[in-house]
Amino acid sequence: MPLERGLVQVYTGDGKGKTTAALGLALRAAGHGLRVHIVQFMKGWMEAGEHQAVEYLPTITLARFGHRGFVHPKHPRPEDFAQARLALEEGRRAMQSGEVDILILDEVITALSFGLVSLEDVLRLLDERPPHMELVLTGRDAPEELCRRADLVTEMCARKHPFAQGIQARRGIEY
Repeated sequence: MPLERGLVQVYTGDGKGKTTAALGLALRAAGHGLRVHIVQFMKGWMEAGEHQAVEYLPTITLARFGHRGFVHPKHPRPEDFAQARLALEEGRRAMQSGEVDILILDEVITALSFGLVSLEDVLRLLDERPPHMELVLTGRDAPEELCRRADLVTEMCARKHPFAQGIQARRGIEY
């Protein structure tokens, strides 16, 4: 049963948990039979636990975009721009398909802050969103215009992080 009314959610900030919150929402939605499509920006090379987990959840699909390694925020490569455009196109395709109740654009805000996609293109997606579709955007440094247009904005605040203590990302926890 599709949503009666979809909203726009933004998970931003310098703290850990933006993707985790979006994936938690996807899991909850799957439990109610909602169809979720997750588009991951700048994560095409990562092998994270969610990539295997969605294989067990038939109402959740996931598409990853990005090249091996991290994107340099000040010096992105041409292929970084190309992969971000493909990810945005995948989000638009899913939105227009009529087969998705919730669309999650994971790290689209980070791609926006790195200049890989334009604010105009992201805001256009908000304008094109069907009224029954939930749209979730994650990433650091959400611009004020995007926050004003969203129905829910959650800012994750980094107060303490294990990386500062020399603890590396752990399989099953951070990825």
